[in-house]
Amino acid sequence: MQEPHALEQLIRSFSRLPGLGPRSARRLVLELIRKRESVMHPLIRHLQQVAEYIVTCDICGNLDAQAPCTICCDTRRDPSLLCVVEDLGDLWAIERSRLYTGRYHVLGGVLSAMDGIGPSQLGIERLAERAGAPEVAEVILATNATVDGQTTAHYIAERLAGLELRITRLAQGIPMGGELDYLDDGTLGTAIRARLPA
Repeated sequence: MQEPHALEQLIRSFSRLPGLGPRSARRLVLELIRKRESVMHPLIRHLQQVAEYIVTCDICGNLDAQAPCTICCDTRRDPSLLCVVEDLGDLWAIERSRLYTGRYHVLGGVLSAMDGIGPSQLGIERLAERAGAPEVAEVILATNATVDGQTTAHYIAERLAGLELRITRLAQGIPMGGELDYLDDGTLGTAIRARLPA
């Protein structure tokens, strides 16, 4: 038996989200319908609020209810530090650590010749302008440890090389609690090259 047309469209919409296939989307939709009052209606309200009030910060690329965002407006943040991340998930992960107090620059992706994403699509010139500001002393390249992430970080480091500032990368290697036998060769090799004094 086929699902009614509206349900079919909703299932198709959910299945386009990352991590959800058609079966997972179908289960999710059925659960929402079963819990209309406690889950579906609040979810609809939250989605409407996000659609109406959340904007992209024109300085750093963060999402917030205001532009510039609360991070860019926070005078307690260290203006000498600029952390470059691929996307918002990375920014949020760093914020959850509560260890970084500087500002951000969200690229919105990585350089990828196969996908046709070049420096102009990532706003790297805008990043160079921000990095060239007199108050910026260090740019932290916090791209992922993937081939495209490493390529993007290398490109940015070369682009910023003429500026008088420190360019750093996040440390990489063995995760806390990791066992050597279970690590891939790339992670282990990076850990060996980035070893620290004991």
